[in-house]
Amino acid sequence: MEILDFILHIDKYLAILIENYGTFVYLLLFFIIFSETGFVITPFLPGDSLLFVLGSFSAVNLLDIKILYPLLLSAAILGNIVNFFIGYYFGEKILRNGKLIKQEYIKETEKFFQKHGGKAVIISRFLPIFRTFVPFVAGIGKMDTHQFMLYNFIGGFSWITFFLLLGYFTGNIPFIKDNITHFIYAIIVLSFLPMVVKVFKK
Repeated sequence: MEILDFILHIDKYLAILIENYGTFVYLLLFFIIFSETGFVITPFLPGDSLLFVLGSFSAVNLLDIKILYPLLLSAAILGNIVNFFIGYYFGEKILRNGKLIKQEYIKETEKFFQKHGGKAVIISRFLPIFRTFVPFVAGIGKMDTHQFMLYNFIGGFSWITFFLLLGYFTGNIPFIKDNITHFIYAIIVLSFLPMVVKVFKK
């Protein structure tokens, strides 16, 4: 429940962390984005909403966008690379131990990857759960490394740029600034909407 509270009220927690830890917060943020994209056991970490809030905090000078942007871009790209090679070299062994990750996540991701091919690496950046599992499945499937690196860069660049700058350029708008918690809820709902629609169709 604590992680859920953190995700739903991430703006309040971040404000406290920035006040208490100053520049060390940048290392924490790097670790969160890196982990969410780099390890198949951490799909629950915040992604889209976190980037939006970080952008809005940068707009009011609580964080420095010039530090934040390249840092998070590096975290997103490196995280996927680590996840890919974990799947490439250890994926089959990990899957044999069903206690580590939910098998239904893997099955759904495999279908998604087969349907969209290499583009899935880009598309999945904007879909919670999938963005954690697609690079892992790509590794298991021994996707061409050079192709993966290209799609990974495009996807990571698009994801970080869109949500971070969305928050940055709207963070000073009074209505958004005063209702940022509601915007966090909206981003979370919209992020999961494609999966909800798919489940409903089934």
